[in-house]
Amino acid sequence: MKRWLQMVLMALALSGATATMAQVKTDLAYLPKAVSYDPAVPLPESVLGYPVGTWHVRHDQLVNYMYALAESSERVSIEEMGRSHEQRPLVLLTFSAAKNQAKMESIRQQHLQSLDGKADGDLPLVLWMGYSVHGDEPSGANAAMLIAYYLAAAQGPQIDTLLEEAVILMEPALNPDGLSRFAQWANMHKGKNLVADPNHREHWQHWPSGRTNHYWFDLNRDWLLLTHPESRARLSHFHKWRPHVVTDFHEMGTNSTYFFQPGVPSRKNPWTPDNNVSLTEAMGEHHARALDESGQLYFTQEAFDDFYYGKGSTYPDAHGSVGILFEQASSRGHLQSSEHGELSFVQTIQNQVTTSLSTFSGALANKASLSAHLRGFAGESLELAKKDELSGYLLSEKHDKSRFRALLEILKQHQIRINGLEKSVERNGRRFAPEDSVFVSLNQPQYRLIKSIFSTRKNFADNTFYDVSNWNLPLAFNIDYEEIERGFWRKLPLGDTLPNLNGARSELQQDAYAYAFSWQDSASPALLQDLLEQGIQAKISSTAFTATTDQGKVSFEPGAVIVPSALKQPEQWRRLLQNSANEQGIKVWSVTTGLTPQGNDLGSRSMATLSAPKVMLVGGAGTSQYEAGEIWHYLDQRVGLPLTIVDMDRLQGVSLANYTHIIMADGNFSAIAQEQTDAIQEWVKQGGVLITQKRAAKWASEQDILNATFVSDKELDNAFDTSGLSYGDQDRLAAKKRISGTVFNADLDLSHPLAFGFTRSQISFLRNSTLAMHVPAKPFLTVSRYTQTPLQAGYVSEEFQQLLAGKANLVAHRLGQGKVIGVTDNLSFRGYWYGTHRILSNALYLSDFIDVEG
Repeated sequence: MKRWLQMVLMALALSGATATMAQVKTDLAYLPKAVSYDPAVPLPESVLGYPVGTWHVRHDQLVNYMYALAESSERVSIEEMGRSHEQRPLVLLTFSAAKNQAKMESIRQQHLQSLDGKADGDLPLVLWMGYSVHGDEPSGANAAMLIAYYLAAAQGPQIDTLLEEAVILMEPALNPDGLSRFAQWANMHKGKNLVADPNHREHWQHWPSGRTNHYWFDLNRDWLLLTHPESRARLSHFHKWRPHVVTDFHEMGTNSTYFFQPGVPSRKNPWTPDNNVSLTEAMGEHHARALDESGQLYFTQEAFDDFYYGKGSTYPDAHGSVGILFEQASSRGHLQSSEHGELSFVQTIQNQVTTSLSTFSGALANKASLSAHLRGFAGESLELAKKDELSGYLLSEKHDKSRFRALLEILKQHQIRINGLEKSVERNGRRFAPEDSVFVSLNQPQYRLIKSIFSTRKNFADNTFYDVSNWNLPLAFNIDYEEIERGFWRKLPLGDTLPNLNGARSELQQDAYAYAFSWQDSASPALLQDLLEQGIQAKISSTAFTATTDQGKVSFEPGAVIVPSALKQPEQWRRLLQNSANEQGIKVWSVTTGLTPQGNDLGSRSMATLSAPKVMLVGGAGTSQYEAGEIWHYLDQRVGLPLTIVDMDRLQGVSLANYTHIIMADGNFSAIAQEQTDAIQEWVKQGGVLITQKRAAKWASEQDILNATFVSDKELDNAFDTSGLSYGDQDRLAAKKRISGTVFNADLDLSHPLAFGFTRSQISFLRNSTLAMHVPAKPFLTVSRYTQTPLQAGYVSEEFQQLLAGKANLVAHRLGQGKVIGVTDNLSFRGYWYGTHRILSNALYLSDFIDVEG
């Protein structure tokens, strides 16, 4: 690009932008001064009724403004990508010159073709501007309105060049539900006179915070996992466009300054090419100049990393885009004191405006390099694939089609090609049959992402992790898979037809003695819950048996559900059963007699009668909003169970007798009074089931409710030799004493009711805490324990590996007439850890079979 144009665009980013006071009189105070604006395009203040930053914008107000903007300018188009959980629209705006808007689909197609080497020419850059994935980091979403106005209304040769040379996609609020929740909180505590005192209620959100979405998930961890509709909508459009640059605007602690990437150099994902860092640095020079000009403090290359491919600033890096993280010190309200003086909401918005503009100038100044990087990315990835000793991965799951289907759906959304098998393959003693196996080849443009998804790496150049150190998807889904070396690839009978994983359809015999279905599919709990809610009476078996059906003899494993005709059933119950089974894709068998050829008969006492569980989840201040939300999401979305959520500080006012099960996720439960602890213990003794996870399990053990002991903090510290360490070794020691999210292998007792439905004793758990539970001395209490070499993937120090080897991670026992269950790991981690979340279902529906005293 010509020198004069770079200078003009730099001036565009730096001219003006001085809104640093607590209030502004007009939106134009945020924007470049040496620019005229089209009076036909509405300022945000003309739609909101006040200048941006006066109040925290709600999502509905933001969307209303964006539609008004699109109606006023031929530079703007807007579309709805999807809806959030709370049915708020997820909008994407496209900004470009009017002549580009008229042929936008052609530009998009040519852009995608250029990535495959099928189109050349000087095509526009594609820039994706993403704001406020965390709802309580609202400066980005508020800045988005100002940047949108600038792109639609600014006049002059500089803006004309930008819009001719680029297509700018804008997602103004990545987390509509959280943004609206936080806006309500901040606005309801704003007075006529702004209060900067950090102790003011405005700066202390109630539980759950606005950071999270409807189910209290961190959406900035969901780009890879795709648990939520917000992420799925975004990803489909990301692949529809494959942008050159993706921005990710955040906020951090009030006493910080401003951060932009690159982050810590040694903490880059190893599959991200070095050229990505170079381009990020080149863009960073523009951010630095812009912040220098406006007199703002900032930092780079520290604190934040680029490792986990599930974040908004790192997922793009796996696709040839340049993802850039911005972190602004947060006012967490309208005005707050900090060690750098009073920080206003207005100032936080201003800084996000400034770096949005510097992103435009930096991208255009580096257009040729960004274009070359993206165009060459797929080819470079394929070259890496050719050098890899592996050709891909064989995956198989025979018994649980729902779980396998969920994994493959994620892979497909990431544009990963999957092949079926035309005939069976034997590999290392395993049989991979066409009806339940697939092959994921490394010879495709998504090579880097696939290597990351299947990674079992345990050692890293820098062992400090801001987030998880592994996210192996097959391990998370408990899917059997085999690495296939390059020499074996040609022996694979690959085909284009994938196995049918859509589930079976049932045609029930109307005069059957009973009906039965297996517990092995992940959708079985949802089917059972649906039946119980419709008043259909069912039994569940604690033992294996063989039944005589209208299609012959069928074997059922423990946990199988029986719906007998002999029990009093509601009207048209067979039709209800068939409809529910077909909706879930679960095969229901028509049993012709209660006499079984093998195993207990259908009237046996080993067949327990079920009733719909009434479940309370303890939430509120002191509990982890993330882990409580994961449990809520699993039971609500996957199982269809109505869940009562009670804040911890309200427990004393709630009758526990109304509930059959209480679930306590991770948290600090020291605030529970002894009187309430005694009430919980007595409730268990009277027949209740208490399910505790992580620190809740430790609390239950300390209260003599759970018969388990935990490794003390002193024992944990003593596991690390600190002799000879210097002052500068503190960070290294802290990294060794932290477990940020790794995969541990455990032996599961398949004979235990909590393991019914599982078919393999080896199972992968997600571990993200340093809690360690001793194996109880009493037999039969331990449901699962780590293997002697438990680390499967991710980083854990040698000291912790030795300490955790052989330790129990899941125990259960009877207490009086009730049951207590304790687990040290996260069973429903981020909504995608399908391999273990059914343990939670088993705890709800099969706990009656736990019959050993603690």
